[in-house]
Amino acid sequence: MNGVGEAANKNIKRILRMIVDNHRQWHERLSFALLGYWTTMRTFTGETPYMLVYGTEAVISAEVELPSLKVIQEAGLDDAKWKLMLIDEKRMDAVCHGHLNQNRMVSAFNKRVKPRQFTPGQLVLKKIFPHKEEAKLKFASNWKGFYAVHGVLSGGEQILAEMDGRINTKPINSNAIKRYYD
Repeated sequence: MNGVGEAANKNIKRILRMIVDNHRQWHERLSFALLGYWTTMRTFTGETPYMLVYGTEAVISAEVELPSLKVIQEAGLDDAKWKLMLIDEKRMDAVCHGHLNQNRMVSAFNKRVKPRQFTPGQLVLKKIFPHKEEAKLKFASNWKGFYAVHGVLSGGEQILAEMDGRINTKPINSNAIKRYYD
């Protein structure tokens, strides 16, 4: 396997450490730790493990019975309308939670991105990729050439020109080039 089981066991052990006072009581609290693990939404999938396995949300019996009686009495809802309202509310919570996590991941990624701005005529070096025909030896440089930026495209791509004036028609992304300082 790819370590998914070990990762799940690690998370369950972490939950157990938080809820167990004495290390001899772990077996008494294991069911609570498993319920907490199965009903916690994951960042990458936006779903709970229980939802992914069974196709429905896990609901505790007290969560179903007690609030439903209160809401039915206050709002005058029948059981069918209450269940539909509960399902829609959980879906909205899952969608909102997923978007919040996604926005948090995007902002964390964008904090570390350093935008590179190139202007035509600037000298740059091009990265040598290992799967290309120009693959490097063990102690060879990772960068190739001297190129001049011929044109800058809107998506962060550049058109490079060789030093003898020949223009490469294939654009290259700005993360594969770096500025040459002479």
